[in-house]
Amino acid sequence: MHKLPLGDWVTEAVDFLTKHGRPVFNAISDVVGGLVHGLSHILSAPPSLAFAALVAMACWWLRGLAAGVLTMAGLVLIDTLGQWNGAMETLSLVLVASIAALVVGIPLGVLSARVPAFSAVARPVLDFMQTMPAFVYLIPAISFFGLGEVPGVIATMIFAIPPGVRLTELGITQVDTETVEAAEAFGTPPARILTRVQLPLALPTIMTGVNQVIMLSLSMVVIAGMVGAEGLGANVFGAITQYDLSAGAESGLAVVLLAIILDRMTSALGQRLAPAARRSADRAVHGGVSSVLRYRPRPALALSGVVVFALLATTLGVVGAGGSGGKGKPITIGYIPWDEDIAVTQLWKTELEKKGYQVTLRQVDAGPLFAGLGQGDIDLFFDAWLPNTHADYYNKYKNRIEDIGTWYDKASMQLAVLKDDPANSIADLKGQGSRYKGRIVGIEPGAGEMKIVKNKVLSAYGLNGDFTVVQSSTAAMLAELNRSAQSKQPIAVTLWKPHWAYTKFPIKPLADPQNAFGSAEKIHTLGRKGFAKDFPQLDGWLKKFTMSDDQLFPLEDLVVNKYKGKESQGVAEWEKQNPAIVKKLTG
Repeated sequence: MHKLPLGDWVTEAVDFLTKHGRPVFNAISDVVGGLVHGLSHILSAPPSLAFAALVAMACWWLRGLAAGVLTMAGLVLIDTLGQWNGAMETLSLVLVASIAALVVGIPLGVLSARVPAFSAVARPVLDFMQTMPAFVYLIPAISFFGLGEVPGVIATMIFAIPPGVRLTELGITQVDTETVEAAEAFGTPPARILTRVQLPLALPTIMTGVNQVIMLSLSMVVIAGMVGAEGLGANVFGAITQYDLSAGAESGLAVVLLAIILDRMTSALGQRLAPAARRSADRAVHGGVSSVLRYRPRPALALSGVVVFALLATTLGVVGAGGSGGKGKPITIGYIPWDEDIAVTQLWKTELEKKGYQVTLRQVDAGPLFAGLGQGDIDLFFDAWLPNTHADYYNKYKNRIEDIGTWYDKASMQLAVLKDDPANSIADLKGQGSRYKGRIVGIEPGAGEMKIVKNKVLSAYGLNGDFTVVQSSTAAMLAELNRSAQSKQPIAVTLWKPHWAYTKFPIKPLADPQNAFGSAEKIHTLGRKGFAKDFPQLDGWLKKFTMSDDQLFPLEDLVVNKYKGKESQGVAEWEKQNPAIVKKLTG
């Protein structure tokens, strides 16, 4: 049967909109980005304890003394885990996306409840929106809005709209028809029936929708981190790709605590706004310990406390931020979770900050990173493997990218096995699939090496029937390699040089007599269009930058292994050992 070219139609539509809708998308990006960054600065400005006390006071009024104390403890724990700034960035993203989703969703829910024909059309659309994998929303969002918080907010908003629509419609349609008929009998206009009868009675259900919108928005933070959005999502994504269990546990726990606090506060707000639910909750409180734990201050007292804490937090925030204004030229460096890229990026970040640059790092996959370079969201990228590995991405955006130069010319891709494995060539794997559990453990699906292994290596050596290339991540592949090395179980993995794994694990590369991987690779430094004009001095430094194995491998080991999570310390130790090399970088 002939294949329906749906993907081609979608690509053409996205390209058309990207080309002709640029002014609109830029305007949306400016507004959304400004809201997220502005809110993030407001939330991050006060000292963490002052802001935590402010939120705890609000939670005390909403749910009671016990809830306020637990909220304070949860926020303090986030701060002690070192995740406070990430949590505030995530909170700003979630709030902007949730408010946008509710601004769209609640009116649509009202319209669905009032116009059955609209509801019949909206229902399958909402089903489509809820069942579509969240990752898919990111693809056009990157094309329209580039990298960063904006595509994350837009994708999050679209993903979170359906519960707001559905629960608003459900709440209104469940309002007792006799109550509505009574209002109509007294001659009440339809608009007043909606605002004075239906919406107040439907408020508990609508607030449940608000709660669900916020929870779905928070569930998107990790996915948003994949396209360069700052916050806890970026921390979790970085921990996953680098197999950093400690960082993953800390940032993951911060996400959980933030979700619990938001969930409890929004659900309690629904009770406080709905008279019937409020009276029911008040009747449930009896004397003794329960009354103390559930005690809530009267609105006047609570409002006074919130105002006092807000003024305190704002004052301390302004005082504390007085000398924090950064100086120097800003530059954004994108990197992929490959060890040589992490190491070199951290090295140059350190050196550029010494020269007064404001350096922002964004970790994303190869595809979004090249798109970011092409759109100007990323200024610099150190790890473009050419002419083969990243050829597809480079050819797509090469007219909007500047090739600054090659800093490593001995790069190569290969399959690797344990050192005592009888196989010495990829050809030796033929017919041995069962010995390796029928798999070649790969890395990120967007990596160029994965495409080469699937499309060229397997067919060149007749391995298609014996082996499946398993998509995972660099960190997951290394973890599986480590387990197999310890248990001495045969394994075949996708690997490359330069990589510290060849010194850490007892492994060897397999020969490629058919040259399926192609010629030797070179690692290039790429800049966005106009980079040399905007950064002439840095462009000159980078054109002279090269590294040998003896220089690169120790840097990788220090940054990626010994000082994982504290990369700047690894760079500092390497620089102490190589002062002459450091001097040449910006000399």
